[in-house]
Amino acid sequence: MPNLSYAAPTSVDDAVRLLAGASGVAKVLSGGTDLLVQLRSGRTKPDLIVDTKKIPGLIGIREDDGGFVIGAATPGAQVESHPGLRAAWPGLVEALDLIGSTQIQGRCSLAGNLCNASPAADSVPPLFAAAAVAVVVGPNGRREVPVEQIPLGPGRTSLGRDEFILEFRLPPRPARSSDAYLRFIPRTEMDIAVVGCGISVTLDTAGVCTAARVSFGAVAPTVLLVPAAADVLIGRTLDADTLAKLDAAAQAAAKPISDKRGTIDFRTKIAGVLARRTAAIAFDRAQGKTIYGQTTESQAALGQMSHGEATWAKTIGKTH
Repeated sequence: MPNLSYAAPTSVDDAVRLLAGASGVAKVLSGGTDLLVQLRSGRTKPDLIVDTKKIPGLIGIREDDGGFVIGAATPGAQVESHPGLRAAWPGLVEALDLIGSTQIQGRCSLAGNLCNASPAADSVPPLFAAAAVAVVVGPNGRREVPVEQIPLGPGRTSLGRDEFILEFRLPPRPARSSDAYLRFIPRTEMDIAVVGCGISVTLDTAGVCTAARVSFGAVAPTVLLVPAAADVLIGRTLDADTLAKLDAAAQAAAKPISDKRGTIDFRTKIAGVLARRTAAIAFDRAQGKTIYGQTTESQAALGQMSHGEATWAKTIGKTH
């Protein structure tokens, strides 16, 4: 990389100016856990790297009008340790905590995970489920973009070459609201999601769902927001019929590929299983039956595949 230039601007205006004036390919560095690997492997060969971590506000978390604002370059470890986020958005915190090792946790960021545009990104499904908004900056100023409008395909985003994400805004949480994220991986840790699922719900005093958002990773070219799956939950309690309909909606939305990590049939089936498990956790949390890091008996029961499902998964999950 003999022609690679590096800059660490200390203001938004300087960062935008550098990106807009780049003569070749410019890459934004917010965490670097994806970008540095791609540089070493030769998958990407930028002419300029713009490190945004020295810009005030890019790292940090603050409460705002009942919601939260997370700087785009805030490390996952900092998000995980924030008590307010752990209480309001445990699913998002869990997802970030699944990205890599302890060392990676000190660098990975929401903006990097989103803008890397991998369909298997762990923090993106719960961001979609949270109805998070990305504040994007560029030569024309700032604009707010729903996070589900950022990824366009593997490695592609809707951001202009002279734009970057400044921060993420999470909305205020109504009473009896919570979320959850689960993924299926072939190993116990530090692996890429074969399927991921993020669900956020709000319930009334009777346990009936009044609002929901459901999202899946690794089952399409981009992370999917699935309104049809959310519609199954709204107006219902989480009984067996609702779970069956949610499972069916998840499988109907999944459009995965077969690769060495799993077949189309396997990923489609697991999308339904994860939807049921994740919904059970989100509903329990919304009703105050559990908090971040705890598991209730009902979750444990749903979290285990039946003997038939487990046998099927071991068979169909192998790539032919």
